Amino acid sequence: ESPVKGLYQVVVGSEVVYMTDDARYMLQGEFFDLKNKVSISEQAKSSFRLAVMNKLDEKDMVVYTPEKVENTITVVTDIDCPFCRRLHNEIPDYLENNVKVRYIFMPLKGAADMKKTVSVWCSDDQQTSLDIAKAGGDVEDASCENPIMDHLKLARELGVRGTPAILLESGDMLPGYVPYQKLLAQLRQ
Repeated sequence: ESPVKGLYQVVVGSEVVYMTDDARYMLQGEFFDLKNKVSISEQAKSSFRLAVMNKLDEKDMVVYTPEKVENTITVVTDIDCPFCRRLHNEIPDYLENNVKVRYIFMPLKGAADMKKTVSVWCSDDQQTSLDIAKAGGDVEDASCENPIMDHLKLARELGVRGTPAILLESGDMLPGYVPYQKLLAQLRQ
């Protein structure tokens, strides 16, 4: 049920639509509560994203962990994406501010991008290899059993259309790059 009598919220994958109780009419788009200034649609999407994220174990991500963790963000990334690289350059700032950064990969630029991503995953030191790759350096080719196809499936399930996509602990998703100071302020509200 939605807050409006006779209108029901229907979640289809990562999309939220609204349908009349007789299933005759359907609305697609954001549904806002103007009094409380919240998106009813976004609340439903956040709950869905949290459920999807809980399916993935950190052992299937590349994780940068500070000594003390106050917040966690999960970033859907592509190694060669310029804004993903900008976000990655801020990893020291996140760690210094007690934010754990977990990466899910979404290689978007074809076979070479997939090969580079798999090489990072299969390296002996994933963080160092990712740091090198994000800086534009070459990573030694490697292959192994990996979760990259699962990452792609998960990103699609979450409704990610581009990188970076930042998932917060609340289930909110921020599409695109957000400077760490702004994101940190949002995390600490």
